[in-house]
Parts: sequence; C-alpha cells; structure tokens
Amino acid sequence: MLVNRILSTGVAGLVAVVIGFASSVALIYQTVINLGGDANLASSWILTLGLAMGITSIALSLYFKVPILIAWSTPGAALLIANAQSFSLNEAIAGFLFSAFLIFLCGITGWFEKLISKLPFQLASAMLAGILVNFGIDVFNQMNEEPLLVITMFLTYLIVKQLAPKFTILFVLVISILLAWQLNLITLSEFSWQLSEFRYISPEFNLGAIFGIGIPLFIVTMAAQNLPGIAVLKAHNYNPPVSSILSVTGLVNMLAAPFGGYAINLAAITAAICMAESVDKDPKQRYWAAVSGGVFYILMAIFAGYLMTIFSSLPTALIYSLAGFALFATITNSIKQSLSENTMSEASIITFLVTASSLNLWGINSVLWGLIAGSLTLLAQNSFKKVTAS
Repeated sequence: MLVNRILSTGVAGLVAVVIGFASSVALIYQTVINLGGDANLASSWILTLGLAMGITSIALSLYFKVPILIAWSTPGAALLIANAQSFSLNEAIAGFLFSAFLIFLCGITGWFEKLISKLPFQLASAMLAGILVNFGIDVFNQMNEEPLLVITMFLTYLIVKQLAPKFTILFVLVISILLAWQLNLITLSEFSWQLSEFRYISPEFNLGAIFGIGIPLFIVTMAAQNLPGIAVLKAHNYNPPVSSILSVTGLVNMLAAPFGGYAINLAAITAAICMAESVDKDPKQRYWAAVSGGVFYILMAIFAGYLMTIFSSLPTALIYSLAGFALFATITNSIKQSLSENTMSEASIITFLVTASSLNLWGINSVLWGLIAGSLTLLAQNSFKKVTAS
C-alpha cells in the first residue's frame, strides 16, 4: 500500500512538472532573448523559478496538508514577450518586483476578492486573449519559414489532442525536436555541461516599468493564474487560506524577482493532476503529489543550464510554434469567457482589439490601454442607459 502510494503520488508530481515545463519553457526562453539576454541568463531564470516553485510547493503542501502546486505564469511570460521589448532588463526586473509586491499586498490585506470583483472577468479575459492571440497567429506565420516542421507539429497537435489531451504539448515537443534533428536544424556544437548559476539584476524603477510591466503582469497573474488555481482547489473540495498562500507566493516572488523570478502563482491545470482520484483514494493524502512535484521542480532547476543550452540550439520556428500551440487552449477559453455575456460583448471586443494592437501612448502599452478602453466603453453604455431610462 505504501509503495503504491509513493509511486502514484510521485508519478503525478512528475507528470505535472513535465507538462508544465514543456508547455511554457519556450516562452520563458524567448522572453529572456527579447530582453537582450542569452541562454545562460535563461538558465538562471529557470534555476530561480524552479527553486521558488519547488520550495513553496513543498512548504505550503506540507503545512496545510493540501495539494498546493505552484507554477510560473505562462500568460505572464507571453505578456512579457509581447510588451517588454521596449524596456531594458533592469526595468523589467523593477516591473517583476512591483507585480510581486501587489500580490503580497493582496495576501496580507485580503484585498484579492475585492480587487477581482471590481474588474469584470470578461474584460480580464479579453485582455488575456488580446495578449495571446498573436502567439496563435504566429504558428501559421512560421509555416512560411519551416513548412515541413511546423505542419508536422500542427498535425501532431491535432491528433494527440484527441487521444491524450494532457500530454499534447509534450508529444509536440518530442516529435518536433526529433524532426528538427533529422532536418539538420539543430546544432549542438557549442553544447557544454555546466550547472546553472544565479545572476542578480538590479531593478531600475520608473513609471514606464510600473505601468507597462508591473500592473499588467499583476492583473494577468491574478486573473488568469491565481483565480483558476483557487477554482481548481475548490472544485476538489479543498479550502486552503487563499490570503496566506498569496502572501507567501508574493513574498517569495519579491525575493526571486532580481534573479529572473518574474511571476509565480497557484497552478491550475497541472495542479488538477495532483488532485485526481487516481493519485490516492484518500483526498487527505493527495498533497504528497504536490510535494513530489516540488522535488521535481528543484531537480529541473539544478539542470536548467543543460536544458537552456539545448533550447538555444533549436530553430526559432520550433520555439515560436511550440509557444503558440501551448497557448491555443488558453486563447480559446479567454475568448469564450470574454463573450459569455451579451451586455459585455462590445466592451470585451474593444478590450481585445486594443490589447492586440501596437498602441503605445505616453509610455503606457496596449495591455493597459485595452483595459482602459473596455472600461470606458462600459462606463459610456451604463451612463446612457441611466439617461434614457430616466
């Protein structure tokens, strides 16, 4: 019985970490490259994120006896790729710190529920869809560059999505790497075995970094990551103290930010793997799956240097396409949620279009302008309704 429990929880933790890593590591790597970094800096970020996620997953799960799996923010990484190119690396770190501070503040004050209630989830979903839509489009743009590779990835995605949806991105990753190898698109001439090292980056605070990175990253992390993470826990009849969890993740995030820990949060999809009945028939024992997930996070962090060296050798078309495939489901769900209520549809569409645009006025990027435009649309609609009603 004990052996079976150890195996089942261990496998669940491993699967959750592998799927989470395969689904979004390409985004983090591309974020670092866009900010002027290289594979070594990317490995430092993965080292920091892996240790932060691993330690918090283990500590929170053991303390609360609940399967609390912490993950990096996939939509957050997508946001940074789309909107952080006009900022320096130091400014980006300042944005990470400010976002983490806001999350910590939500935790210690209990403001989270109040903040979320003030922002219609349809607008938050539309904003997220606007951030991510270009990643989905770019999958098909990459077919111009490497048609055989990307078309094969697309067909793999379609087939595996029907047969084994939880492992879709993992299969796409493996097949794409094998094919890229056969097509001589991978070069490992500079491959060297080295452990990851921490690289400290001093933050450079200014209003542009706060409004362009900090606030949008905070909104995306809370609305698109922490909120679904809480919903998954409650759906499995777990009721952990949300504010305490946010306080811990926010504090750890602040400590990790100068080393590339851009955002950590409650996992949702991968966390559900640790809560399934197949893990353990006793729900009170399933937290061991999240603990084992934390251990695998730490192992992933230690070997991040090797992993990023491999990623740096992959063709650009593969990395961009993999990121797009990983976000297909999130884009679909975000669009559905943004249009879930007729009275909100026009404001949601405007939020979506402005966010997806390249608008950048007065140092404020399109993400924040999208929310402003959607909110103004709602304000105008409600104001004129009151006037006509009276």
